Amino acid sequence: MPQQVSSPTSPLLTPRPLLIAGPCSAESERQVLTTAENLRRNTRVQIFRAGVWKPRTKPGGFEGIGAPALKWLVKARQLTGMPIATEVAVPRHVEATSDCGIDLLWIGARTSADPFAMQELAETIGRLCPDTPVLVKNPVVADIELWIGAIERLRDAGVKNIGAIHRGFRSLGHEIYRNHPRWSVPLELHRRMPQLPLISDPSHIGGRRDLIAPLAQKAMDMGFDGLIIETHPEPDVALSDKDQQITPHELSQLLDSLQFRSMRHDADEPLREFRLQIDQLDAELLEILSRRMVVSQEIGCYKRRHGIPVVQTERYENVLLSRIASGEGMGMSSEFIGRLFALIHEESIQKQL
Repeated sequence: MPQQVSSPTSPLLTPRPLLIAGPCSAESERQVLTTAENLRRNTRVQIFRAGVWKPRTKPGGFEGIGAPALKWLVKARQLTGMPIATEVAVPRHVEATSDCGIDLLWIGARTSADPFAMQELAETIGRLCPDTPVLVKNPVVADIELWIGAIERLRDAGVKNIGAIHRGFRSLGHEIYRNHPRWSVPLELHRRMPQLPLISDPSHIGGRRDLIAPLAQKAMDMGFDGLIIETHPEPDVALSDKDQQITPHELSQLLDSLQFRSMRHDADEPLREFRLQIDQLDAELLEILSRRMVVSQEIGCYKRRHGIPVVQTERYENVLLSRIASGEGMGMSSEFIGRLFALIHEESIQKQL
């Protein structure tokens, strides 16, 4: 288990739910100020965000206004009283945001995936603004150790207020989502670093406006600490990620529709009863799996005596199809059954070798 990150002391990271919103990119002073003022008047958003430097996958796209846009964010803070946030990717970004007194920083998915870039950023933040809250987006690949490593580099550099943003993971297959959520990864991060605020980014996960609300609700249902959502006064003409931005009015409606769960659920007696049932079922499940592995070992001994290869592909495929059909008949997804039996098969092979 990694050494723990201390609970943040910054008041910016303490509200529950923590709500951060603003345009993907700061495009003009008018756009920034209009969005910030609409958010202040019409929503419960606590922190205004806007991208100043935009790391694009390929060159040629809109890569942000750059440092001159920071003064627009500062003006938005003066106008609305809202703290301001932006992304940093290299040390000179940190230097510029530190000079302007930006209230909160986040580190993007491409940067958190690069240990060298993270080390340079962590050292610069630790030297110039160690008290500034920093949120770390998950790397583009579903590698929790890489995510934790990025967080630990900040901690080791003396950064005092750290949180995490779940924005989904790149998938090579055709997906409904822009970035597959793979909810198990952020939940494992929370298990291993329970003091770390965990924020959901439904804009980047969904990649489409119609997916933002259901993804936001799912994150709240799963106990996330807050949301970061992209909003633009005219999303259809946005210079970046226009398909995943909503208007401030739409954001207000979305936030009003969400059901935020009480964090004081551990004392609920019915929940305790359900958990006791789960504990008992898990014990039975482990006992059954253990018995299955004993049988696998016996099969392995038989195969060795008779010169039979350990892996029988046709048999495995038949078993998998049969178990998927049975599982679907019991209300479980084929994807879940497939993953489960792939793991069981892998362990069975090890027992037979």
